[in-house]
Amino acid sequence: MLKQLAGQTAIYGLGTIVPRFLNYLLFPYLTRVMTVGEYGVVTDLYALIPFVLVLLTMGLETGYFRFAGKAGSEAEKRTIFSNVWGAVTAVSIVFFVLALLFTPQLARVMEYTDHPSYIRLVAAIVMLNTVTAIPLARLRQQGRAKRFMILRLLFVIVNLALTFFFYSGLPGLAGLGICASWYDPQYGAGYVLLADLLANIVLLFALIPDFRDAMPRIRWRQLRTILAYSFPLLVSGIAGVSNQFIDRQMIKYLLPSGISMDALGIYGAVSKLAVIIFLFTQMYRYAAEPYFLSGFKNDDFKRQNAEAQKYFIIVSIFMFLGITLFTNLFALMMGKDFREGVYMLPVILLANIFAGIWLNLSFWYKKTGETKYAIWITGTGLVFTLGLNLALTPVLGYFGAALARLGCETAMVAVSYYLNQKHYPVPYDLRRIGTYFLVGGAIYGASLLTSALPAALEYTLNLAMLAAFGFYAIRLEKIDMKGILHSIIKR
Repeated sequence: MLKQLAGQTAIYGLGTIVPRFLNYLLFPYLTRVMTVGEYGVVTDLYALIPFVLVLLTMGLETGYFRFAGKAGSEAEKRTIFSNVWGAVTAVSIVFFVLALLFTPQLARVMEYTDHPSYIRLVAAIVMLNTVTAIPLARLRQQGRAKRFMILRLLFVIVNLALTFFFYSGLPGLAGLGICASWYDPQYGAGYVLLADLLANIVLLFALIPDFRDAMPRIRWRQLRTILAYSFPLLVSGIAGVSNQFIDRQMIKYLLPSGISMDALGIYGAVSKLAVIIFLFTQMYRYAAEPYFLSGFKNDDFKRQNAEAQKYFIIVSIFMFLGITLFTNLFALMMGKDFREGVYMLPVILLANIFAGIWLNLSFWYKKTGETKYAIWITGTGLVFTLGLNLALTPVLGYFGAALARLGCETAMVAVSYYLNQKHYPVPYDLRRIGTYFLVGGAIYGASLLTSALPAALEYTLNLAMLAAFGFYAIRLEKIDMKGILHSIIKR
């Protein structure tokens, strides 16, 4: 069964990592064509989008998996889909209209009075992201990972092409007197938002064949049942996404106005380097959520979840080492002005690992319907996020925000594990997991000593240590790499 999960994760990985890798091309590009402050605007606005998305989807994505997984027929699944999608679509349209009506006020509060169009663009992006969220979730629920991957690739390729055009092609054409009225050199981050919006429109049209059999339609009786399950996930989701992105707002408002956007730009750029583990967590979630919320018996669920947690941690530590042992090379992806903050990369990477561990620890209460525990867990994280940021960010700047993020994720893992063992004990192999963390920490510590060596020797030794960790895990766990690869290729 875990080979099935590995295969699904790999396919979703292609649908997540490949598009994000292509999107990664924007990262070194934008940090070279934009100032630190302009990139700070991008970081600020894109930290707000996930928060609003969680609010508008209302936890119904997970609710859809839960109820569609229990449905007895395809017709019932279609009914659940059209109901959930109808609710989410209606809420997103209301949000967009309100954002248009109150654009001046929002621009003043968010300190974008010079560019109120940023607010309208963000609102449109959020609306389209929300509208397409449930159809994309349906593809995952149906196991149509390849179709999911194709659509993700389409979105990123269009976004990539348009961004390059707006920042390189359009200025060149304007210089030749062609489309000169379309180009404004002061528009800054606006072209990133415009490219994103147009790519989302293309994605929506590409999704049409996948939902023509079940158009949005709200059935209140059924919807109330799904919302009762999903509401705690909405509350916890708001707290959870705040834990992930509120550090950007803390940097913006707790640091002096003269340096806050520059600091935010550097923090956002270094966080981009750490996004690889976050992406792995996302691709794992795409596969694991419908997998673990299907019809598992309790004992089977516990065994599978414990094994999945262990293997998730092994891969995450391997990725952590793969980045931190070659930090200087990864730093070259950023523009020169952004590299001063690369020292905080290990902290952000470790925080992302803990976020994935917490994800695995969340499946038990989603399966049992005890979603109220999500509020306690993410609420605890939010308390740590606010408290640590208020204490550390004014003193340590963006490094304080990174430490606060790590403290938050650590607290949520601790509370999640406590609740799990109290209410639905899963036999996680703590001894083996602890061993991997100790070995990974020892290798990272050794890599700090090799940094004084000539570059060629340093990277050779680090590569050998990375390979040794992978070989150690494969031998210790008796991992059937051939079987896993066969499962991935077959899918």
